[in-house]
Amino acid sequence: MLVGLDEAGRGPVLGPLVIGVCCIPDDAQQVLLDQGVKDSKDLSATKRRHLEAWFHERCDEDGWFGATVVMDPERIDLALQDQGLNWLEVEGFREALNRVPYRLDVSVIADACDVNTERFTDRITSGIEAWPWNGSSMVSEHKADEHHPVVAMASILAKEERDRCIRAFSTKIGFNVGSGYPSDPTTQQALHRLVLQSSIDENVRWGWATVKNFWSTHRTGDVPVRGQVRTNQQRLFQSE
Repeated sequence: MLVGLDEAGRGPVLGPLVIGVCCIPDDAQQVLLDQGVKDSKDLSATKRRHLEAWFHERCDEDGWFGATVVMDPERIDLALQDQGLNWLEVEGFREALNRVPYRLDVSVIADACDVNTERFTDRITSGIEAWPWNGSSMVSEHKADEHHPVVAMASILAKEERDRCIRAFSTKIGFNVGSGYPSDPTTQQALHRLVLQSSIDENVRWGWATVKNFWSTHRTGDVPVRGQVRTNQQRLFQSE
């Protein structure tokens, strides 16, 4: 079996980081190509939705496998305070790979966020249950989603799940938050309603530079830190 791993949402200021995993037979990559599977960034939202639905049909009919791991903004913020975002991705890739139901003759390809691809592989496999699996191997590559259809499919699964999370967030709070990326004007405007003097919404990545810059321009006192009690200075300014 071939397994692809990729992420969606590393850079946004809103919403989760999502890891996608895709598992297909060794000879099925051409089937993905024939369906038009490629890096999720190169596909329209309509095409991604179609491919996700088609892929899940194949999972039901032919024993393919796909899943996602959703890592919420609180977990991201706490990771930034600890070992950093690359280590958080390692943890997410491990969790995704541990969900794969096959443990024999598996070839894993991961899209590497680490400049050192071998180190990225070693960090992931060190936390995999019973690794190395019999007859199995793993490699990590930069831009693997551009070169391997199985990784591209994983990127589509991750992107679609993240988009659902963002849509659900917008629905819950009653206004459009955009894509969640700092360059998105809709997201920029949403920050005025999400990053308040009294509190910051749980779906915001508090530790992001975007939030710190927004706070220094539009709010007063020290920016709150996720998981820490606010200081006296922070509590001085409670009103909006």
